[in-house]
Amino acid sequence: MPRIAIAGFQHETNSLSPVMTDLAAFEMADSWPGLLTGEDVITQTRGMNLPIAGFAEAARAAGADLIPILWCAAEPAGHVSDTAFDEIAGRIVAGVHAAGDIDMLYLDLHGAMITQSDADGEGALLVRLRAEFGSKLPIGVSLDLHANVSARMVDLADTICIFRTYPHLDMAETGARAFARLMACFRSGRPQKAFRKADFIVPLHAQHTGAEPARSLYARLYDDAAAHVELALGFSAGDTPDRVPSVLAYAQTQGQADALVETTFAALNEARGFFDTTLLDAGEAVRAAMAHSGRGPVVLVDVQDNPGAGASSDTTGLLRALVAAGAGDVLMGLFHDPTLAARAHEAGTGAEIEGALGGRSGVRGDSPFAGNFHVEALSHGQCRYTGEMYGGGTATLGPSAVLSPIGTGIRIVVTSIRNQCLDLGHFAHFGLDPAAARIVCVKSTAHFRAAFEPIAATVIPVASPGLFPCRISPLDPAGPLASV
Repeated sequence: MPRIAIAGFQHETNSLSPVMTDLAAFEMADSWPGLLTGEDVITQTRGMNLPIAGFAEAARAAGADLIPILWCAAEPAGHVSDTAFDEIAGRIVAGVHAAGDIDMLYLDLHGAMITQSDADGEGALLVRLRAEFGSKLPIGVSLDLHANVSARMVDLADTICIFRTYPHLDMAETGARAFARLMACFRSGRPQKAFRKADFIVPLHAQHTGAEPARSLYARLYDDAAAHVELALGFSAGDTPDRVPSVLAYAQTQGQADALVETTFAALNEARGFFDTTLLDAGEAVRAAMAHSGRGPVVLVDVQDNPGAGASSDTTGLLRALVAAGAGDVLMGLFHDPTLAARAHEAGTGAEIEGALGGRSGVRGDSPFAGNFHVEALSHGQCRYTGEMYGGGTATLGPSAVLSPIGTGIRIVVTSIRNQCLDLGHFAHFGLDPAAARIVCVKSTAHFRAAFEPIAATVIPVASPGLFPCRISPLDPAGPLASV
């Protein structure tokens, strides 16, 4: 069996975020483990819903000899510093050299990394690897469904596999598919490729694969032992011309690859006008939630302040709308405010503190929410994930608290480390039951759906101020993000 070097380097870059992503961001544990090296790449991700875990499991089951180099991911934010990119890319190159005689290389990447110097971070990494190891080394890559796929990436990788679900419930499965495709390259030679990019943008909240048209687009992707089609819907907050949907195909002949791409590309263009981009303003969404009489909570989704897409997770527009409407029996999370969380820990459970929550990220039209807060619960922030998305993993939230603005029926989970609210464990960790609340507010875009939709009476996406714009029509993929 072959010797395969494996590594992972993931970042989804939001060009509007003022927060530079440095080396420490990749070293820190948050939703996923901190930077891993050597055998820890396998042992510390085993059983998790991660591409590298799925690849390793499939490879080990097949008897392959794996040489793990490193794996790291940073919470989405602004551009990756050149220092961080050079350090991590350099360690991957050095690790491949140290691996000696290898037959293949697998890379667990995201596909939407932007560095200070290169709008195509993954392409830049592949350029370095090809410069060091030449064109003969088979390289397989897995990418996120939101990848901004470049022609350079397609040209330099021998095979690419892309997630097919959003929420990303198939990350480990995609890694296993990547192993099978890389083995096919090893045994039968490199496939022929075809690649097409669309000329429009799909906002992330409209990319949910549990709804049309994304559900049908992914269900119909061609996939057999000899050929497969991959579809990425793009990451709109990455300010690059590649932030559009793209279609890739791999087959034994160029004619078949071209034909497969054209079939899916035609279906993608036909679906263009059917993506549901509906968003309600905060006040309208809160009124709709309060008027709803169905069983289960109404889930209000603060899509434009999703830290999982590089937003600050601290904007207060939806909170203000809830307070103004007199909404009660509300759970809200996750607010990123390390200063207020620290004050709550100093005061202790049951105390009342005065302060200002959030609103410090410079988002236009946003400001801190000042008032008095009751400290209902405290935690040091090691929160076990319970849902399908990240089940088996641990969220590192830092010192955290449940705070309730005095005179309201709103309870807010406040953390010291940014973390997307996508798991019931984020509330249950504090003894809170989202299923029993009247309204649940989450700072997420679609990943929350896997855990929260089963308990929800209805879900309402909300347009409130944030660093992740989802109202991006008319669509202009070539224009700067500042114009949308």
